Amino acid sequence: MKQLKDILTNVHPLQVIGETSIGVSGLCIDSRKAEKESVFVAIKGTQTDGHLYIDKAIDLGATVVVAEQLPKELKREITYIEVRDSASSVGILADAYYDSPTQKMKLIGVTGTNGKTTVATLLYQLFEGLGYKCGLISTVENHIHNKIVPATHTTPDPVALHSLLAEMYDAGCTHVFMEVSSHAIHQQRIAGLSFAGGVFTNITHDHLDYHKTFDEYIRVKKQFFDDLPKAAFALTNADDKRGMVMVQNTKAEKNTYSLRMPATVKGKVLENNLTGLVMSVDEFEAHFRMIGRFNAYNLLAAYGVATLLGEDKTEVLAVLSTLNGAQGRFETIMSPVEKVLGIVDYAHTPDALINVLATVNQLRTGGQKVITIVGCGGDRDKAKRPLMAEVACEHSDKAILTSDNPRTEDPEAILDDMMQGLSTAHARKVLRITDRKEAIKTACTLAQTEDIVLVAGKGHETYQEVNGTRTHFDDREVLREAFELLKK
Repeated sequence: MKQLKDILTNVHPLQVIGETSIGVSGLCIDSRKAEKESVFVAIKGTQTDGHLYIDKAIDLGATVVVAEQLPKELKREITYIEVRDSASSVGILADAYYDSPTQKMKLIGVTGTNGKTTVATLLYQLFEGLGYKCGLISTVENHIHNKIVPATHTTPDPVALHSLLAEMYDAGCTHVFMEVSSHAIHQQRIAGLSFAGGVFTNITHDHLDYHKTFDEYIRVKKQFFDDLPKAAFALTNADDKRGMVMVQNTKAEKNTYSLRMPATVKGKVLENNLTGLVMSVDEFEAHFRMIGRFNAYNLLAAYGVATLLGEDKTEVLAVLSTLNGAQGRFETIMSPVEKVLGIVDYAHTPDALINVLATVNQLRTGGQKVITIVGCGGDRDKAKRPLMAEVACEHSDKAILTSDNPRTEDPEAILDDMMQGLSTAHARKVLRITDRKEAIKTACTLAQTEDIVLVAGKGHETYQEVNGTRTHFDDREVLREAFELLKK
């Protein structure tokens, strides 16, 4: 049990009413998780306001309330702490409560629209391969060394995040690699963390349902680098047109990686085919199992982080050459008889889909056809829906529009939005099959020997959400089942 006064050191409250020389058993931001002698932090969220549940938290045993607005009626046995910003305060409190784990490990944050999961996963695999015990916090799954912890959000809430990091430190982890989403930055879920470095991959049209404008989305991403300390490093993609904007105001040491121009880490793609990539990296030449130009950037980012952390360049490249990256990111499955190449990828933005299809088109030979299955999530940015359909039609021989996670929206209405603006020529390439399983099976039936079937949008996800209910659905499983049916 910690003393309240000890975890308040860096919070700088506006006022404190009550006793601070008391023990506290834990922190929570969900009133339902309050327990005896816990601290409840009331946060104004996107869905509800925690200030409405202060009494409920107290009824369940909370003895300390941290809030931006204190209740009109104060209870004598409760300590009330008024703060300017509850969202940032909970991270600072959690850091102190869990003994500042990120000050004792090397924490690297990876942000950007595309590539976050792959870069963070590559770094985790790389440093484990170099002999370190590492932590991974990602969209796909979290790792505490060799223990897998299911991931529910790209970035957990501050209390869960600091608890997870403390568990990583206790398990002997020396390095942690973490995806940092724009939501997490904006909602201050990373407050209280001490980053040793930050990586920027790229930025494209995404999450405008949340951020409203592209400029605001850029500003939020940039905030991560603005807040890095002087002792940290910032590694940015110099080939992205906003790559240097991200680091223009950072106090951290600025570094770049590039395939096109001089940079701290310079790479060049020499070969790109179904067996992988051959690249020159700095003064070395290396063969990688991963495929595609977009993965060349991901590999450069991982290499750059490792060298900035002082690792030997040749050892880094030797380990990187053996890695496959993250699940559901350009994951290939070959049909046993017809040799149809199936590819499952998380591409759910127009730019990500362009990158994947550009790679597919570079890899295909002769008369191979490309059939793309794609949908768009419900209750999310509607502006990208027609763009996704346009990209699929422009770069494929056949496009099958289907459901992704429709959530509370009508799947047919989502497909209507996707069809808007398609030219007559593109519309001729389109099939609409709302049932995703049927869409995948149909694509496999249409495919001829050595054709390529791309299933885009869900990647590693193992569920489909319809009307608020999640049911098991894995594109990889369905694709394998469809390929098995081709043998009969």
